[in-house]
Amino acid sequence: MINDADSLKNEIIINIAEQMLTLYQHQKKIRQYSVSTAKNGIGSQQDSGCTPLGQHIIAQKIGGSEAINAVFIGRVATGEIYSNELAANHPERDWILSRILWLEGIEEGINKGSNSLGGCDTYKRYIYIHGTPDSEPMGVAYSHGCIRMRNKDIIELYEQVNEGTSVKIIAD
Repeated sequence: MINDADSLKNEIIINIAEQMLTLYQHQKKIRQYSVSTAKNGIGSQQDSGCTPLGQHIIAQKIGGSEAINAVFIGRVATGEIYSNELAANHPERDWILSRILWLEGIEEGINKGSNSLGGCDTYKRYIYIHGTPDSEPMGVAYSHGCIRMRNKDIIELYEQVNEGTSVKIIAD
């Protein structure tokens, strides 16, 4: 994890009620993006399919040299480029495209480690901010727990943040 001066300048706030990601630099709003969080709502438990709340950091940036619409499985680029034909041939896939910002919770028992209900670890749940097909809706909760973005938007965001950047996910 990189925790340099630049990562401390930037902060991301994800508002689930508004389905909006806002990038701040030196506490000044720089850019807002429409996103799609979990259709199962808010939650941090393992296998819930929910988006976790609370304070996180970007633990890993993945895919910086990949093409727009590059397909990832298990955080590894497959060499495929998303298309309608590829989607028709693989209807079972939850498409992770273009870039991945892998989140790590930093609040023990809330989004890190476990609590009385079991595992609640954002990082171990593989919760990302990532690109999704342009046909997928934005501004509505529709993901399996991750924060989905338009491909051009995730590429733009990826270039403005570092590993260690603060990410706060709020309900409203």
